[in-house]
Amino acid sequence: MSDPSLSDPSAKLICRSVWKLFGQREQQFFAARDPGQPVTEEALQRASLIGAVRDVSLEVHEGESFVIMGLSGSGKSTLVRCMSRLIEPTAGEIVFNGENLLQASDQRMIEIRRHQMGMVFQHFALLPHMSVLDNVAFPLEVQGVTRRERQERAEKMIDLVGLAGRESFFPRELSGGQQQRVGIARSLAVEPELWFLDEPFSALDPLIRREMQDEFLRLQSVLQKTIVFITHDFDEAIRLADRIAIMKDGSVVQVGTPEDLVLNPATDYVAEFTRNVAKAKVLRVSSLMRPLAGGEPEGCDGSVQETATIAEIAPLLQSSGSALRVLDAEGELKGYILRDVVVQAMMRG
Repeated sequence: MSDPSLSDPSAKLICRSVWKLFGQREQQFFAARDPGQPVTEEALQRASLIGAVRDVSLEVHEGESFVIMGLSGSGKSTLVRCMSRLIEPTAGEIVFNGENLLQASDQRMIEIRRHQMGMVFQHFALLPHMSVLDNVAFPLEVQGVTRRERQERAEKMIDLVGLAGRESFFPRELSGGQQQRVGIARSLAVEPELWFLDEPFSALDPLIRREMQDEFLRLQSVLQKTIVFITHDFDEAIRLADRIAIMKDGSVVQVGTPEDLVLNPATDYVAEFTRNVAKAKVLRVSSLMRPLAGGEPEGCDGSVQETATIAEIAPLLQSSGSALRVLDAEGELKGYILRDVVVQAMMRG
């Protein structure tokens, strides 16, 4: 789904018609083609090229948790590496804070990655001969931060991820979940503006993975980072995302909120991808609430956030009255949601 007109000035990160081809003479292929003609699979095959990322345009906004998902080989990890120029895109624009990263020098990109971007990958890549404290402080040492400041900041990040007291431990003395917390603390130590996480929890056991998702949500509620999160697990995506981009064969086929994707799939592929997701997991209170007009209904007992899902509030209605007040993020009353409406939504799946 390409839209080169994307130009929201509030967007933290913008991709415009980004391509990544693998093979020889990829740049020559683009230079020789007619700009008005689409790049077909047949043309790529004739040139012995593989289209890993194809004409991707999207925006990530300040403070947003933006999830990119797809099956293995869909191009999601390649795309996120293009965003940070760990892999050089073949064509397009990647704009971060108004600066086109594809025009930045290698030295400028090193500076941006060191000071403005944080990265967490599936494999923790901790330095085995360093303690937890030294691992977390390492990127600050690379930046040239003084020993005292980097130790103070590392201790703060270790406490933030719930590992206070383990500063002197070595990676081999930690569980998988604890090692991943160290990786998260290390990436946050540089206080990044943009945080990339590439399937950070996929190597963990299911229970630990759930704990790490909870930890991620807690950290985001505190830090309000701009996040690009890669996963192939749709349940994980709908739990963590403000918006989701679904990729297939290198292209983005739909971008939207979890609710949008499940209730209004743009293609058969997205419909199949989301077919087994319970609607109550993604349907928001704001979609089913009643307006204030007419006054408070009888039996209104308790309140919920308008961003909560139906699955989250259903247990509350078992022990309360026949309705709940709906509040916005500032705690202002927006409307009401009726138990009968929630029950009907749950019964429809």
